[in-house]
Amino acid sequence: MSELAGYNAVITGGGRGIGAAAAVALANAGAKVSLASRNESQVVEIAAELRNQGHEAFAFRCDVTEPHQVRELALSAREAMGRIDILVNNAGTATSNPITRITHAEWQHIMAVNATGTFLCTQAVWDGMADRRWGRIVNVASVAGLSGGKYISAYTSAKHAVVGFTRAMAEEAVGSGITVNAVCPGYVDTPLTDETIARIVHHTGKSWQEALSSVLEQAGQPRLIRAAEVAKAIADFCHVGAHAPNGELLVLDGTESE
Repeated sequence: MSELAGYNAVITGGGRGIGAAAAVALANAGAKVSLASRNESQVVEIAAELRNQGHEAFAFRCDVTEPHQVRELALSAREAMGRIDILVNNAGTATSNPITRITHAEWQHIMAVNATGTFLCTQAVWDGMADRRWGRIVNVASVAGLSGGKYISAYTSAKHAVVGFTRAMAEEAVGSGITVNAVCPGYVDTPLTDETIARIVHHTGKSWQEALSSVLEQAGQPRLIRAAEVAKAIADFCHVGAHAPNGELLVLDGTESE
């Protein structure tokens, strides 16, 4: 598979979970990839693994909530790869608390990583894509961005913002050669979900399996989604042809066949 040969991708939150899986999927499709994360050691390791497999991969430290770091990421990725054709806005974080226990700092952090980071990274690559009249932006939202969820008001609000931003930018992209789409997965088998389950275990005394089962039941999911499934959907949105989708929100809720 080499549809993306000659194209260059930046993936935020690229050191683990969906981001790391997306880097593998895009590299296997032929793209050069630049992985970004606040945890530099994680992206360095993933990039090294990809290079060992014969791919071109680069690693950069970046906190997507900091405008100057995002600008530096865009500059460094362009220097490494020549240009940025694809952006995967995957960096995200989550927490769970009833409304009375959410601190202002917690709310601000959840919004900054999930929503503001998506805005800053998109803004940093937009002009270059528009000048070349080709670009693919894929935002990692969530089913929580399309509905509600108990004890996740901050996360739900942030992912609603990502969904709204996706819809708005898809309209802005019409006629530009850029497409903007989003994947909206439920609970994915990633370290972020592990952290969620661990919090439930800590606060309720449930076993790991009991906590997982309760989360899946509440979400209406029959199983955890694999990161590779989300990565495939991301890669599909990077279609090179003239009829690439724009403004789509693809829900992945575990009901799909593996």
